Amino acid sequence: MEQNNYQGALQRALGSGFNASSTAEEVIRGIDLQGKTVIVTGGNTGIGLQTVKTLSQAGAQIIVPARDIEKATRNLEGLSNVTIEEMDLMNPDSIDAFAQKFILTGRPLHLLINNAGIMWVPLRRDHRGYESQLATNYLAVFQLTARLWSALKKADGARVVNVSSGGHQFSDFDFQDPNFLNREYETLTAYGQSKTAVNLFSVELDKRAKHHNVRAYSLCPGSVGETELGREAPVDLFHKLGFSDAEGNILPEVAASLKTIPQGAATTVWAATSKLLDTIGGVYCENADVADLNSDVSIIGGIKPYSLDKANAEKLWKLSEEMTGITFNIS
Repeated sequence: MEQNNYQGALQRALGSGFNASSTAEEVIRGIDLQGKTVIVTGGNTGIGLQTVKTLSQAGAQIIVPARDIEKATRNLEGLSNVTIEEMDLMNPDSIDAFAQKFILTGRPLHLLINNAGIMWVPLRRDHRGYESQLATNYLAVFQLTARLWSALKKADGARVVNVSSGGHQFSDFDFQDPNFLNREYETLTAYGQSKTAVNLFSVELDKRAKHHNVRAYSLCPGSVGETELGREAPVDLFHKLGFSDAEGNILPEVAASLKTIPQGAATTVWAATSKLLDTIGGVYCENADVADLNSDVSIIGGIKPYSLDKANAEKLWKLSEEMTGITFNIS
């Protein structure tokens, strides 16, 4: 019987030996990535930058697509085996141009790490009218993966690692109004929907792609301090959520609970490289292991069953093709 992770059938810890305090350096210890080609979106800041540093030190050849080339060059200075290319995730033509340039090199792609994302943003739309968090956090992931499919298949043992979030519990996917055309916009609802979409895509991609030796994973990096993710968040929203005082100062108990950037990148690196995942895919990971299924929406942690629903995963794939204009045939 074919294994898949619909409804969270495979969502149980594998006993990796790691935990929430583990760092990216710890989880990659002993792993050699010489000869491997890797693409990391958002690889010039935060946990993406730490991911690039860690994989580079293990010998991988890494390509970092970036909207701001000057900033990326500055942040990635001194790292060996790293190339910067131009790409804007809010611009579908830019995604196509980046992917086509890579495909024309004829190189196999061993790891595609879809790390880039936005959060806490006001209502914005791309030129297609799509809400910006859905466009950036999910539709760009679908498009980039589809455009790079032939290179992933060529690797004969590739992984697609999609950085999701525990924030998927803020919302299921709204198929009736994904772009907030007829409902009031709420930034965390939009974020949650985009991350639920990432999870649904990951389980469906793995189910379709594993016959070509390509596996897919989604993950929660945890709550990580010192990233740029909250740069547009209004102070009153953090206060309302109990993260800060009225002046915007983060509460000491909240600060103490945050992961460091090396800890935040650990699950990405683990999902990309762990041999424990050689025969399993489509799972959602956290704290450098496979996460547990958690249907209690009042409890943060684990993955909600609706985020791995078979019918919605299949439905989202079709909708994504319609919204992007891309027929993503796994063949």
